[in-house]
This record gives sequence, C-alpha cells and structure tokens, in this order.
Amino acid sequence: MSGSEDALALGSEARAIIDRINDRSFKIGIIGLGYVGIPLALVAVRAGFPVVGFDIDAPRVGELNKGVSLIKHIPSTDIAEALATGRFAATTDFDRIKDVDAVIICVPTPLTRNREPDLSFVEGTARSIAPRLRKGQLVSLESTTYPGTTDEILRPIFEATGLKSDKDFYLAFSPEREDPGNANFATKAIPKVVGGDGRDALAIANALYSKLVVKTVPVSSTATAEAVKLTENIFRSVNIALVNELKTIYSAMGIDVWEVIDAAKTKPFGFMPFYPGPGLGGHCIPIDPFYLSWKAREYEITTKFIELAGEINRAMPRMVVEKLTEALDQRASRGLNGSRILIVGLAYKKNVDDIRESPSLRLIEIIEERGAKVDYYDPYVPVIPMTREHAALAGRQSASFDATSLASYDAVLIATDHDSVDYPFLAKTAKIVVDTRNACARNGALAANVVKA
Repeated sequence: MSGSEDALALGSEARAIIDRINDRSFKIGIIGLGYVGIPLALVAVRAGFPVVGFDIDAPRVGELNKGVSLIKHIPSTDIAEALATGRFAATTDFDRIKDVDAVIICVPTPLTRNREPDLSFVEGTARSIAPRLRKGQLVSLESTTYPGTTDEILRPIFEATGLKSDKDFYLAFSPEREDPGNANFATKAIPKVVGGDGRDALAIANALYSKLVVKTVPVSSTATAEAVKLTENIFRSVNIALVNELKTIYSAMGIDVWEVIDAAKTKPFGFMPFYPGPGLGGHCIPIDPFYLSWKAREYEITTKFIELAGEINRAMPRMVVEKLTEALDQRASRGLNGSRILIVGLAYKKNVDDIRESPSLRLIEIIEERGAKVDYYDPYVPVIPMTREHAALAGRQSASFDATSLASYDAVLIATDHDSVDYPFLAKTAKIVVDTRNACARNGALAANVVKA
C-alpha cells in the first residue's frame, strides 16, 4: 500500500488523533520524571507539545516546577526553558491523567533479591491509570521488560475497565534508549523502536514518536519491540563479559588487554571494541538479560550464554579487590586489612551522577568486609543516596581530592573514569593507583605506581 492508502485503512478516530498530533494540540503525559522521563518531556516540549509530568515524589515535582534539575547532566536552564513555554508542568495529581491524550510510562523495572523481574512499579502505575483511562487515549510503555509484558499485564488491567484495546484506547511499547551523559546522542537523535497492540495503535504511537525523534522504527508487535530492547543490552552484556574474561587471561600472561583492544579495533571490519571494567552498572545491562532468562524458563529454555555472561560480570568486583590486595602486598608490604582505600568514581559510568547498580557500591562493601577503611571521591555524587541494595552506605560524603588527602591513603582505586578528574595529579600524588578503566594511561599518567586491573 502507499502511504495514503495506509492512512485510509485506519479507523476514523485514529486518523483524527493523528491529525491532532500533527497540529500539536495533542497533550502528552509522562509518568516517572527520572533519567528517561525528563529528557523525553524536554524533547516533547521543544517539539511543540503540551506536557504534564507525573511523579509520586513530591519534593522532585516541587523542584522541577521551580526550574531545578535533579539530574546532573541535564542543566536547570533546560527545565526553566520548558516551564517558560507554558507547555510543561509537573504534578503528583494522577487525576490529571484524564486530561492528557497520551500516557507514557517511564518507571523502573528492577530485579528482586532473587534476581527475578520486579514489575511492581509498572503494575502499580497501570492500576493508577486504569480508573482514569478514557476513550481515545494512547498508553505507551517505555520501561524495559520481558516480551509479553504489554499484552499480558497492561492490557488486562486496562480492559478490566470495559474499554477495549485498539478500539477504545491504544496501547504501545517503545523502549527507552537513553545514554546519560552521551553528548553525541541525546534523546532526539536516537531512533525509536515502536510496537503497537493493533494497526491503529501502531500508527498513532508511530505518528507521535516521529515528531519527537530523528527516526522511528515500527515493528510488528509490542512483544517484538520489547525483545529489541533486551537484545540490545544482552549484546552489550555478553561482549563486556568476553573482554572481562580476556582481561583475566591476558593479565596472567603479562599482556595488556587495553593495548590488545586498541590494536584490534584498527581492523575496519569484523570487530567492535568493548572494554573491561570493575563490573556492570546502570539500570540496563546488569538487569535486562535476567528478564529474558526468567521469561525463557516459561518455554523450558535455558539461557546458558546469557547467564554465563552475567556470572562473569558479577564476579568482576571481587577480582578487582584481589588485584588491589596483590598491589598492596607487593608494593606496600601490607595486607588489605587495616588499610585506607580511596575509590575514585561512585557513578556507574563517567560524567553522570547515576549510581544505579554501580559496581563501586559493591567494591566498598567487599573491601570493608576484608577489614579496610574505604572512602570515595566523586565530583558528581557528593553524598550517597539511599538505595535498596546498599542502604548501609547512604549518607556517606565524597572525600577531598587534594594532595594531603590523596597521600593519606594506602591505595587509590579508579572505578569510574570521570573526565574532570586530574589523573596525572592523582598518579603523581597517590602511593598506589589501581586503575580499572585505563584512565591513567589514556591521560598520559601511566607511572610505576599505577597498576592496571
């Protein structure tokens, strides 16, 4: 069919909704004003849409309505500019869902302590939407999850109201693809995969997202769109596990894995560089593969490859601590017990303030279990916030980064390679530097006291 024939095949309501999207009279509601919801809201406002942001965190909502950003890589001026247009406001009043035309869900999908999917935030949000759902609304889930979530969890909750999907309301899944701190790929510049629960739902969701991002990639179903997101992050998890294993092997052979990767990536085909580290962090890579592993068990399939990668990556913090222990033993003639250690970088990746699943948190716990005293320095994380898995660390404050402070530690462990850290100064001042990110070498600071880990 031609584009015009496709449009004519849609229901009259779907065509009318798309007309409203095109003239920007379509009001967007975004539930979850965090690392995904806020960038999406800003993009939508800049595209000319009115946006209402929903969150249960009243202090967060209050700060946003005053033009204050709570996310380090998003400047407050961006929030203030959105407010100045008159097209953005944040609220804790979920009754205002009735007033929006699209409800986009951007809430967390963590794992339980048993490493099984925790969809409590998604389900809770859906149950908040259901009594307020009205005819003609689009509901799009962006939270990463296993294939089937949109069909098996969201649709039954919404259809229990008596409304029918792709007839009375429209249901879609479009996975978030945020990369916090990436200056080259902000939200608008990243293509968006879109799956719909039916022809009209797909057309409406695709029409909306096409106004927000550089390109949309429509797929045949919501389950396919859910699988796309998992595939992207499993690909990264498996390849990071591979280089982490290679690092261990090459280190035993006296070979620098960083030099190997730098040389290998000069091949113009058949190789994609991935880099080792102290473990996986962030909301995606440490978590998403286990969503597919859990769902696969329903089909009596074992995801051996995915689970092995997870085991390798989860083992990295302890391997790093062994390298730290070895460095202290060989270079300072002392054990880890009783030593003072500084961890540089608490965020899970450089140049952001996001500590979700950060291996640095686990490193602190392991090192302290071994009898050492641990401080951290991170210019993006002045105080450790409360987390579910590492509650005992909440409230600790970032140490100073000066000559006196650095010299007082028996060893400094680089866990996150923020660009703002002065690595030559660090290498010159610290007694021992254990570098898990190759930061010293990349900044011309590879010295005798620097140990790659």
